[in-house]
Amino acid sequence: MQIAQVLAGDTLAEADILRKAMGKKIRSEMAAQQDRFVAGAMENGVDRVQAESIFELLSKFAEYGFPKGHAAAYALVAYQTAYMKANYPVEYMAASLTLESGNTDKIAEFRREALRLGIAVEAPSVNRSGVDFDVADGRILYALAALKGVGAQAVQHLVEVRGDTPFADLADFARRINPRIVNKRALESLIAAGALDELDDDRARLTAGIDRMLGLAARTQDSAAVGQADLFGEGAERQPLLLPVVDPWLAAEKLMHEHDAVGFYLSAHPLDEYRAVLERMRVQSWAEFAQSVRNGATAGRLAGTVTNRQERRIRSGNRMAIVQLSDPTGSYEAVLFSEALAEYRELLEPGRSVVVLVSAEERPEGINLRIQSVESLDQVMAGLKQIRVFVRDAAPLDGIRKHLSAKGEGEASVILMLDDGRREVEVRLPGRRPVTPQVASALKAVQGVVQVELA
Repeated sequence: MQIAQVLAGDTLAEADILRKAMGKKIRSEMAAQQDRFVAGAMENGVDRVQAESIFELLSKFAEYGFPKGHAAAYALVAYQTAYMKANYPVEYMAASLTLESGNTDKIAEFRREALRLGIAVEAPSVNRSGVDFDVADGRILYALAALKGVGAQAVQHLVEVRGDTPFADLADFARRINPRIVNKRALESLIAAGALDELDDDRARLTAGIDRMLGLAARTQDSAAVGQADLFGEGAERQPLLLPVVDPWLAAEKLMHEHDAVGFYLSAHPLDEYRAVLERMRVQSWAEFAQSVRNGATAGRLAGTVTNRQERRIRSGNRMAIVQLSDPTGSYEAVLFSEALAEYRELLEPGRSVVVLVSAEERPEGINLRIQSVESLDQVMAGLKQIRVFVRDAAPLDGIRKHLSAKGEGEASVILMLDDGRREVEVRLPGRRPVTPQVASALKAVQGVVQVELA
């Protein structure tokens, strides 16, 4: 700043105006000072091109510059947080997650960083989780209050009634909660996020049985309020809670409900089973593509599961859409305009997995993406020729047979995993079988199926 003042021959008062414009990032004031600065510099023998170049550097600095005292304070905080992350990484990441517990994008980012550091982030659990993200045995326990639709009051109540005695089963859970605090919306979110999985891991059945849970909770509360024992005596307290019989959610449906409750895919991602195939097709992950854009790339091919689509009308009267997509490495946003929107709207429904060709531009606020074309992931995967189903015993064979009974164009194998996965026996099924993402998703939902691979 002092050098610029000398070059332009500014007085102290004139330099102070420029200094304030820079410090407060006042663009209009900076622009107003440019002509005076360049003219003053030229009067002092500085070439116009050089003077304009110097002022451009000052303008860029004004976008992020601040006083030395401010910088010193930031440096101290940076040192303290770096020390905590280096020496207490689990506690540091848990605290960071708690600080951002209302921002699912930040939670997803910090969770990925924790996993990169080798720190396990446990799924939500009504028996272990609390209001905030916590630490236990070198692991981070997911905060129940960070789930959508649950709320701190409901979680505090759960923690209070749980005390030092974990919920033994679903009936025990229902009898101990207050349905006026842990309501239907909260239970839907807890179930979708997997927080009740250790009591019953069939989330479709749990969701269908919410009214029965709330009914038992209400009866227990009413009986306690009047001091009346259960009509059938103490033995009734040991009776299990019977849930409706319903078809289990397919893997994709289960993950979509999980995404709605958590804000991102937590236990798995719909694209996980396609990762190897997508790599062979040279479809980039979002993390890889973002880095390539920072290195100068302007276009790429990405896979993603649509999590949201918002349409709006622009000044010309045409429609545009902002589409949120997700892959196993993160979430990203892309836009498309009227012609492309009309052509690809049906493919961009939430829950659909697609492959998109995008153009990209790096901007100060982040990477801007524009969708050029969209293909259904099913269409991209139409060339798949093999499906392999991994099991540990014969229990799931009937379910596997059901989903592979139709005629198709590919080959199917069942791999029996022996000795805790140290040995495998592959049995190739006769005939041609359907090899599609839908079949793979249905097979993954079969009880006893360990893994499904497409190739």
